[in-house]
Amino acid sequence: MTAPTSQVDPDVFVRYLERTRWFGGKGRPFSVTGVRRIGELPGSGDGLRVVIDLVEVTYEDGPGGTEIYQVPLALYTEAETRLDHAFLGWWEEPDFGWVHAYDALHDREAMALWLRAFAAAAGETGGNSTDTSSGLSFHRLAGHELDLDTHSTLFSGEQSNSSVAFGEDSLMKVFRKITPGVNPDIQVHDVLTSAGSEHIAALYGWLDWVDGAASSDTDDGRGTTMQLAMLQQFLRTASDGWDLAVASARNLFAEADLHAHEAGGDFAGEATRLGEALRAVHTVLAENFPTERRGPDATAALADAMTQRLDDALGVVPALAPFADTLRATYDRVRALDGLTVQHVHGDLHLGQTLRTSLGWKIVDFEGEPAKPLADRLLPDSPWRDVAGMLRSFDYAPRVVERSFAQDDADGAPQRAYRADEWAHRNSNHFLVAYAGGEPSDEERVLLDAYVADKVVYETVYETRNRPAWVDIPLAAVARMGQA
Repeated sequence: MTAPTSQVDPDVFVRYLERTRWFGGKGRPFSVTGVRRIGELPGSGDGLRVVIDLVEVTYEDGPGGTEIYQVPLALYTEAETRLDHAFLGWWEEPDFGWVHAYDALHDREAMALWLRAFAAAAGETGGNSTDTSSGLSFHRLAGHELDLDTHSTLFSGEQSNSSVAFGEDSLMKVFRKITPGVNPDIQVHDVLTSAGSEHIAALYGWLDWVDGAASSDTDDGRGTTMQLAMLQQFLRTASDGWDLAVASARNLFAEADLHAHEAGGDFAGEATRLGEALRAVHTVLAENFPTERRGPDATAALADAMTQRLDDALGVVPALAPFADTLRATYDRVRALDGLTVQHVHGDLHLGQTLRTSLGWKIVDFEGEPAKPLADRLLPDSPWRDVAGMLRSFDYAPRVVERSFAQDDADGAPQRAYRADEWAHRNSNHFLVAYAGGEPSDEERVLLDAYVADKVVYETVYETRNRPAWVDIPLAAVARMGQA
């Protein structure tokens, strides 16, 4: 990041980041080492300016710990008490005087400028509207006219990004942690929307910024692109896939004498439709992104990577040690394969990344695993990684319900464990058969088993570090692998 271009005291952003939900550095010592003003939204004026700052954060607990966060600001010449909860500070702007600064995503007046900028781009050649002085560029896909008379509502539940709904018409996701290059969420939604996929929320447009100051570092001289936000269809009446699965499991647990297929909340039909939806999405991705058949070197590298993650996890989760040989044997079977097919995939798929609408299942959030570097998230992978993520989610849902029932009825633990196994097995099987169009081949089963095991190892580390009381869920899954 180039030298700071803002007059704001960096400590203002330190205090602000510490209290946000989406800042990824909580608990780590850090300082703000740069603040760069990259542009102002068109239409600003009359006591309000809406600007976008990029804030450079440097961590003090290890080398190479630098991240860039996007902070859109609403700058008012007068205090706005309605925005006190989003107040950052009060300072003097060189060309605007003293201002009261607020997080712009909380301000409907500021968000209206974003929406109008997207709408204006639709009238430009190619659906692109670029401010040549700043490099901010709004892009619009044809086919949907935005409702400019509606108001914005900031969602409160997200963590890594921020989403704003515009009435019932559209939804804007603002990426908070910014990395140079193509954001896979925009890239994939663009391709799937253009292909007419029925299993995603259609993309309406996106905002990016070209850093002209970095043009000397690029071969084409056009500068480095950073993608800042995406605008897409708002699935207002959709139900979260995780919530539906948990409700189904809870219904089964409440029935004293019924099996999963007899309970009124049976989820198997939905699991089947979800498997079909994922297969359709993978098919479109394979048709529009490169697909490659890789040889034994690739399967060996995959097995080595999984084994290394296991070795690293053993230092964090000693309880994995009794199952290490079983897990390594699972990975070694991948090593013995003569190759695998890779393509563009979701990369972080689970029930929480799905929405059930009246028109069927939708898959959301194609950013990939947030903890991975952007370059890694753009790499092709086996589609069985996505399948494995869903199978682990089908296992988690009844286990979470099982834990909630245990608080009131300790004596019923054996029966609940049986019901949890039954729910997970039934729905995982329906999902898998629907996805594969039958039983997976021997090669596919080897890959799937390994990806499931790799995901379980990841879960043991995550739960140990974040929810220690839950680590028994993935540990029990590892134990069941050893009994299979």
